[in-house]
Amino acid sequence: MKKIKNKIQHKHFKKKGVSGVITAVLMVVLVMAATAIVWVVVKNLVSEKLETTESCFMTFGKITINSRYTCYDSALNEFQFSINMEDISIDELLIGIAGEGTTKSFKISNEETDITGLTNYPSGSSGIKLPGKNAGLTYIYDLTTGGFSMKPDSIEIAPIINGKQCDISDSLLAIDDCAVLA
Repeated sequence: MKKIKNKIQHKHFKKKGVSGVITAVLMVVLVMAATAIVWVVVKNLVSEKLETTESCFMTFGKITINSRYTCYDSALNEFQFSINMEDISIDELLIGIAGEGTTKSFKISNEETDITGLTNYPSGSSGIKLPGKNAGLTYIYDLTTGGFSMKPDSIEIAPIINGKQCDISDSLLAIDDCAVLA
């Protein structure tokens, strides 16, 4: 009788041992599956942010304001600014002109568009577009149309790539009078 009881207890312990191993294996599999799911989500988020950052990083120092041709014409209340682009492709360029406690912003793209108050220099034509690669263009902004009555305080530019706005690539905080530059 004692032998039978030991056999039954021995079988019982084997079953408990096996179910513990199965539980441990299942836990390891669940942890690995959860880790894989989290990894895929995090990897996609990081890859997307990294791609945007890389695109913007490539613009550093390649889109600039040419201070030699950027000035304020007090007689006409116009602001002339010049943009230079090196060998880089962007979708649009966000321009911000600040003064008198306000900022006026507009976007210049690769396609010719009409932007209220903005014309090409020196022709005065209204088909505005970005300069090509390794080129520069100068524009004239009618400050009266923009709501300014005095010289602007600053101009800032920020490229837009794949619909994402990058950080400010250049700014000019001292605007000279065009008569001084002539």
